[in-house]
Amino acid sequence: MPYIDGFVMAVPKENKQEFVEYARLMDSLIMDFGALRVMECWEDEVNPGEKTDFQRAVSVEEDEAIVFSWVEWPDKETRQKGHEQMQELMKSGDERFKQDKTPAPFDGSRMIFGGFTPALSLP
Repeated sequence: MPYIDGFVMAVPKENKQEFVEYARLMDSLIMDFGALRVMECWEDEVNPGEKTDFQRAVSVEEDEAIVFSWVEWPDKETRQKGHEQMQELMKSGDERFKQDKTPAPFDGSRMIFGGFTPALSLP
């Protein structure tokens, strides 16, 4: 059964191109580790809610955009192995994970993420 990693983050609007380049690098690694598909979605129509919303979830600031992303894995086991491989690269000192060499163009401390098992899937 497929397994989904979901992410929501606030990215400075002026960093859109840097975000796309950073995502292309990181997402290619994720694909190498077995992901079937990765989607990076830049806000288009993200309205504030009355009780909760994307903006409050990631403490978005006025000059930031909401990014909604997901990774589709063939199954949870492949996802776990992929995450372990990424952790090993980070521990090994891989340049792609060094903040001074490849800085994330957003504040990762405000990113929300989680793993999900699909409850319904339509073509």
